[in-house]
Amino acid sequence: MNIRDIEYPIKKEMNDFKKKLRSSISSDNSIIDTIVSYILKRKGKQIRPILVFLTSGLNGKISTSTYRAAILIEILHTATLIHDDVVDDSNYRRGYFSINALWKSKYSVLVGDYLLSRGLELSVENKDFKFLGVLSNAVKKMSEGEITQLKKSKSLDIDERTYFKIIKEKTASLFSSCCMMGAIASNAKENSVLQMKEFGLLVGQAFQIRDDMFGYLSYDTGKPSLNDFKQAKITLPLIHSLSNVNNSKKNEIIRYLKNYKSIDKIIDFVKGEGGIEYSQSFMNNLIEKAYSILEKYPESDYKKSLKNLLNYTIKRDI
Repeated sequence: MNIRDIEYPIKKEMNDFKKKLRSSISSDNSIIDTIVSYILKRKGKQIRPILVFLTSGLNGKISTSTYRAAILIEILHTATLIHDDVVDDSNYRRGYFSINALWKSKYSVLVGDYLLSRGLELSVENKDFKFLGVLSNAVKKMSEGEITQLKKSKSLDIDERTYFKIIKEKTASLFSSCCMMGAIASNAKENSVLQMKEFGLLVGQAFQIRDDMFGYLSYDTGKPSLNDFKQAKITLPLIHSLSNVNNSKKNEIIRYLKNYKSIDKIIDFVKGEGGIEYSQSFMNNLIEKAYSILEKYPESDYKKSLKNLLNYTIKRDI
């Protein structure tokens, strides 16, 4: 199973979406347009717009409103990634040089701001005020989650409850917005919109846990090499592993993490304490709950692809 199989029912829509996205964020400013072109040539799997189209089809039909929702989501997501790379001082994104590496932080921040402003402008132009409400809430939560993570990472004081609060805000809130906006675009009833909200939260959390596991499975995820370790980010595999040992061992591992050394010892520690298996089990439980939401809907190609996306989320390669 790969992402192309998942987007099969919306292949035409995704091709049209990419063209519409390009025209939506083009600029007469040559520097902005050059950077935008660089971004679009190195886009990832675009799971978030795929979610918008599939949930829109699941709840009714894909319309011009669905395209606008997908474009807004992708603009917002791209802007936050650019800003994230500045915050993290990251030189790579998906295996390529980041905007921050090539054009430095000043241009990165301003291009991120440009994209956010284009999203707002498009929302107002098309009177997509429901979309704007959903996205505004997502941006607020994502910012709060990022700030909480930065604060907690300094002291490495993150328990499982705090971890899930962070990933719900930082990652899952945008997944939830994708699914809500897909339902809203197809004029779904309020109950269906709320079901899609919960579905997106579950998928987003599972997606982040899988990302967390990558650091312990390989040194190459298309992200900065060992970046979570370098930034002393506490992930679910590590949280669980630290909860199994005495304070002496816990302090030893935290010292390794703070000094960004003996990374191999941290990885061996997490594997030895069952951190990977625990995270896999937790992720599977989230996905099972997401499956149960989909079962409330009639059979369709959209439902089938969303089920495949759930399976892809927990099994996707690095």
